Amino acid sequence: MFTGIIEERGTIQNMNKVSDQSIELTVGSKKVIEDVNVGDSIAVNGICLTVTDYSETAFQVDVMPETIKSTSLKLLEVGSHVNLERSMPANGRFGGHFVSGHVDGTGEIIRKEKHENALYYDIRIPEALTALIVLKCSIAIDGISLTVFDVKASSLTLSLIPHTVSKTNLGEKNQGDLVNIECDLLAKYVQNLLTKQSQKEGIN
Repeated sequence: MFTGIIEERGTIQNMNKVSDQSIELTVGSKKVIEDVNVGDSIAVNGICLTVTDYSETAFQVDVMPETIKSTSLKLLEVGSHVNLERSMPANGRFGGHFVSGHVDGTGEIIRKEKHENALYYDIRIPEALTALIVLKCSIAIDGISLTVFDVKASSLTLSLIPHTVSKTNLGEKNQGDLVNIECDLLAKYVQNLLTKQSQKEGIN
């Protein structure tokens, strides 16, 4: 479990292509490897990945075919910056919202606009996710816990404060770039319950 509060911005040091649809990533970092162990979970751009090896300056993770297919990791290259967060300790402070690290889909940035000290992003969202997104709800974009500033039929708007712009990779992204989206976990549970109830009533 994660909170969406990014601890640091790491850098892709190496991408070892294990097969046509699997990659071993080496991610350079400082903070998240301070107490790392093999088997630990680290969210990389909002994707929960398992540490397979580490050194004093980097850690390695395996990226499987389904992850490559359904996230923006396939677009990374050596030198790319990624958002990093360790899984939340049981005695840790909860500063964001419930983030599982299981990405629901990708969205495309369709507008980036500076407004006073804020940076606005409009992101086109998959139709399947629209029912899970409402005004002022929590959402994880590339692993960052954010609040939906506005929502339309096929897009949402985010307003980033200067701290988020400077401490994450989202400020580097531009129109046309893809981002990973994870909708609010509680909304997904409610949708699942309502769907099952509707199906049950239909059978009866």
